Amino acid sequence: MKYQLKLLLTAIMFYTRIPVPKKLDYSTELLNSSTKYFPLIGWVVGGFGALVFYICLLVLPLSISVILSMISTILLTGAFHEDGLADSCDAFGGGWSKEKILEIMKDSRIGTYGTVGLILILLTKYFCLTNVMVEQIPFVLFAGHALSRYSATGMIFFSEYARDDAKSKSKPVGKSLSQTDNMIAFIFGTTPLLIFSINYSYWYLLILITIVPIIYFLKRYFEKWIGGFTGDGLGATQQVSEIVFYLSFIIISNFI
Repeated sequence: MKYQLKLLLTAIMFYTRIPVPKKLDYSTELLNSSTKYFPLIGWVVGGFGALVFYICLLVLPLSISVILSMISTILLTGAFHEDGLADSCDAFGGGWSKEKILEIMKDSRIGTYGTVGLILILLTKYFCLTNVMVEQIPFVLFAGHALSRYSATGMIFFSEYARDDAKSKSKPVGKSLSQTDNMIAFIFGTTPLLIFSINYSYWYLLILITIVPIIYFLKRYFEKWIGGFTGDGLGATQQVSEIVFYLSFIIISNFI
């Protein structure tokens, strides 16, 4: 039990800005093993965003409450995944070889592709959330953050780590995942959506199907250009998956 708590705290340490005990040990093994709790971190981040939204909505308009909720999740994670998306946009948009792509990822400065990517993804999140029924937004945030993080975890399980990532900007990332840990991550990632579907409509379980094409196509894309995933690629996977979750939710809501 103490070991599992250490793994959870390791995940919290690397994937959020939440303080953890300073005496917490670090090793590559611990980081790899803690990856199974990545979707559980989504519970924390999504839950925090939902709480901020609910509190703000008591005194502020819907649009402002959504923006402040988005800001709160970004602050809680230190824009960890947004940074990965921006770096991936710059690297794959401006690089035409494995070496060049990894070189661009190493650059901490943001370029045109990264800027456009961030603006578009944040705008899409905002407009998606403001088009969800108000009472459902907290549940959507909670479930969306959890499931999107499983997509990134699933990428680790189904793909290979790009060994030359040492050339790119340092970003802590689990590099492997056992079948058991992948199943644990899947349970953490899908449970919020399952609970939501039981309370509203089982049709929302169709959102689970979107995980497959996201992992499949991004896996093929990353492997084609750089031989596997990187930390930035996982951040991009999480962001894309979160958007797809919101879009899928809206589409299903329009048909039920």
